[in-house]
Amino acid sequence: MTSLPGLTAEQLSLSAGPTRLLSDISFHLPPGQVLGVLGPNGAGKTSLLQQIAGTSGNRLKSSGTIYWQGEAVQQIPLHERARRIAQVDQLHDSVFALTLFQVVRMGLIPHQPLFALPNSQDDHQVMSVLQQVGLQEKARQEFATLSGGEQQRGLIARALLQRAGLLLLDEPVNHLDVYYQHSILALLKSLSRRPDDGLTVVMSLHDINLAAAYCDQLAIVAGGRLLAFGQPAEVLTAELLERVFGLTCIVNHTEHGTRVDFCPSTAEVIQL
Repeated sequence: MTSLPGLTAEQLSLSAGPTRLLSDISFHLPPGQVLGVLGPNGAGKTSLLQQIAGTSGNRLKSSGTIYWQGEAVQQIPLHERARRIAQVDQLHDSVFALTLFQVVRMGLIPHQPLFALPNSQDDHQVMSVLQQVGLQEKARQEFATLSGGEQQRGLIARALLQRAGLLLLDEPVNHLDVYYQHSILALLKSLSRRPDDGLTVVMSLHDINLAAAYCDQLAIVAGGRLLAFGQPAEVLTAELLERVFGLTCIVNHTEHGTRVDFCPSTAEVIQL
């Protein structure tokens, strides 16, 4: 693995007027690991990813520092930041009047001079990442005509083409069927295991069992606060999950991993 420092958050806070979105969040993620951010809707997961990326916006009041590879993210010039940090947001209605191939090719922009012309090497790189996400046959199709899951995989392909060391994904498997949920998460984990330059991944997820299966570390966020951070077997306890999600659950830790089963009939509001 790379000897460069990983990702460090120091006392992150974020607010929109009187509304506190994040409160005093600190953690360290070694390079080449996959972090899953879990929590209920409105917990602060998206806000945390945006603050890590340095894209939380000027309208919000923020404090604390994010360090990536030993440098404060806000101090890294925007063009250089785009080479080092890639981001895939939640999928919204598409405004692209472009083909999938053209959308994915945008991932090369941070690495090319202004007004660079396409070449065969670029084309090969685009087709390579499209093959990794199972979309090589859709390359020339208009992006807006793809299904939600295909668009999501296309945006992940664009981020992979960016060749950044840190990849941030907000609910990356929400629009995917079961096969591609596992396929994409397995791909991300395999990329984090590359010798010398393993990808560091931070992603928000709703499915706790997928997170337990593919993430090295988990962060449980609720009410803008970090309630737990650590390996799945350490973090996923019935007491904490029932407190956060308001449902009784059964947590099984085996040699094959951790499995969480919620009991919907016990739904009730549990105060944090």
